This record gives sequence, C-alpha cells and structure tokens, in this order.
Amino acid sequence: MCGIFGYVGTRKDAGRIVIDGLKNLEYRGYDSWGVATKVIDGIVIRKDIGKISTVDTSSFEEESTLAIAHTRWATHGGVTQMNAHPHLSEDRTIAVVHNASWRTI
Repeated sequence: MCGIFGYVGTRKDAGRIVIDGLKNLEYRGYDSWGVATKVIDGIVIRKDIGKISTVDTSSFEEESTLAIAHTRWATHGGVTQMNAHPHLSEDRTIAVVHNASWRTI
C-alpha cells in the first residue's frame, strides 16, 4: 500500500501542503516518503527513508503552486532512498509516483 497526495493551486507552499497531506496518510506507507515540487527552473525532489511524521515542513521553502508526494510501504524492492518515490524522467521534466504491486506469474 502507498499514499499519494497532490496539490495544484494558487498557494505558493505546495511542498508543505502535500507533506501535511501525507502525514494524514502515513498508515498507508511508513517505509519512505518523497515530494516533487515544480519550481521556475525545473523540479525539486526530496525523498528519504523513514516515517513522514518526523519531517519538518518548515524546511520546504521553495515557492511552488504544484506538488506531488508519496509515502511508501515497501511490498517489492528494498527500503532505500533510491526506491522512494517520486521518480524522475531521464530529462528531469516529469515526476512520477505510483501505487502498484508487481507479481510474476
């Protein structure tokens, strides 16, 4: 299971908004977390292992009106910063989060 929270609006603290939203979804995933915020010159990604409840939202100072965030409960793959979402496209123009289970038949 995972938790996904997004924000698009006029407020310029989108990173803080989605972190607060993830804190309400922590029961959906507590292994790792991540946030992508759209800023003027690209996308800022922050992600780490551990509980979202320990994250201080005051450190999210980027002005952004668009953000997506993810909290992960690892059902496949290790609990690592690399496996935490969001993931970026090769050209760093698209950030992706997903909630999927993989099964080999």
